[in-house]
Amino acid sequence: MLTPATETEAAEIIRDHAERAVPLEIRGGGTRAGFGNAVQAAATLSSSGLSGILTYNPAEMVMTARAGTSVAEIEAALDANGQAMAFEPPDHRPVMGTAGEPTIGGIFAVNASGPRRITAGAARDSLLGVRFVNGHGEIVKAGGRVMKNVTGLDLVKLMAGSHGTLGLLTEVTFKVLPRPKTAATIVLSGLDDEAATHAMAAAMALPVEVSGAAHLPESVRSRFLSGGLPEGPATVLRVEGLEASVAVRVEKLAAAMQRFAPATCLGPEESVLLWREIRDVKPYADGTMRPLWRVSVAPSQGEKLVAALRLATGVDAFYDWQGGLVWMRMEADPEAEILRRYVRALGGGHATLMRASGAVRASVASFEPQEPAVALLSQRVKAKFDPVGILNPGRMTTGESA
Repeated sequence: MLTPATETEAAEIIRDHAERAVPLEIRGGGTRAGFGNAVQAAATLSSSGLSGILTYNPAEMVMTARAGTSVAEIEAALDANGQAMAFEPPDHRPVMGTAGEPTIGGIFAVNASGPRRITAGAARDSLLGVRFVNGHGEIVKAGGRVMKNVTGLDLVKLMAGSHGTLGLLTEVTFKVLPRPKTAATIVLSGLDDEAATHAMAAAMALPVEVSGAAHLPESVRSRFLSGGLPEGPATVLRVEGLEASVAVRVEKLAAAMQRFAPATCLGPEESVLLWREIRDVKPYADGTMRPLWRVSVAPSQGEKLVAALRLATGVDAFYDWQGGLVWMRMEADPEAEILRRYVRALGGGHATLMRASGAVRASVASFEPQEPAVALLSQRVKAKFDPVGILNPGRMTTGESA
C-alpha cells in the first residue's frame, strides 16, 4: 500500500508508475473495496495519508479538506457548528462487509448520496472545487470556494463519480448547510409497492417539503428500527426543519395521506435512526456476498421493475428516492442480463452491481454498459487524463485500456 503524506509525493508516485506503464489501484479508506470491476494493479495508492481540514468558516458554509480526511472528522466539525452535508453520505461498510474509515475524497470519488438526494441533490452538487493528480503525474486544480465561480466547474463535476479512473483526488472544497433542528416521519402502513409509489408521488407534490420518501415492503420492514415499525409494509415520509414548522407540516402531510393508508408518526430520535438505516441499506448488511444491485430508474418505474423481476427470479427489494432508487438483493444468481433488459424496457436507468462474490464479479460488468457514442467519449476523456491507462484500469469499463 502506497500512502503518500503530501500531494507532491503522490504526484511523484503516479509519474513514476506512468513512465514504467505500471497500473495502480486508487483507493481512499478502502470501505468500498470490491465495488466496481476488478482492477489488476501492481500496487495500491491510497489517499488516506492526505488528511486534515484545511479551511472551514461556518459563516461561509464552505469547507476545504484533504481527500483522505475521515468522514467522521468532517461530520464532527460540522456538527459542532450546527451544520451538515446535505446529501447524507452513506456508510457502505456494513453492506460491503469492509472495515477502514470512509474518507471525504472517497465519498466524492463515487458520488455517494443518501435519502435527501431527491431534494438536496447528489454529492457532486455540493462539490465546489478539487485538486487531483492525473495519470501524467500532474497536479490539477479546478473550481473554487464559491458557487458563483464557475471556472472549471465541469471538471469538478467530472471528477465526482469517476471512481479514481481519471486521477487521485487530493483536496476537495464543498458547501455545507445548516443541520435540520428536528425531524419527524410519517409512516403509512399496509400499502403494496404500486400504491406506495402513488402515495410517495402525491406527498412530494405537496407544499410541505418532504425530504425523504421510501417504501419498505414487508420482507424488509422488520429489519428497520429493530422491528419497531407498525405491522405491514411501511411507506415512510420525512419532514425536517424548525420544530414549530415541522409540527405544522407533519399535520398537513398526515391529513393528506389518510386517503392512502393509516398514518402514524415517528419522533426525532426514531426518525434519525430510521433514515440512517435506509441510507446504509441495513436490511442487506447480512454478512453474505449475495448479489446486491443499486438500480436507478424513474420513480414511477421502480415497482414495475421489481414486479417483473419477481416473475423471473428470486429477488428482495426496497425503495428510496420516491421509488427511483431500488436496492435489490438477488437470492442466487445476479441475473444481470434480465435486470438490465427490463431496465431498458421501462425507459432506461442504471443497474450497478454493488456486491457479489469474486467469481460473479469476474463475469458480470459492475456498471451499466455504455451506449457506443458515450463509450467513445469516455475513452477519449480517459485518454486525456490518463494516457498510459494506469489509474484503476477497467474499474468502470471492462476491457478499458485508456
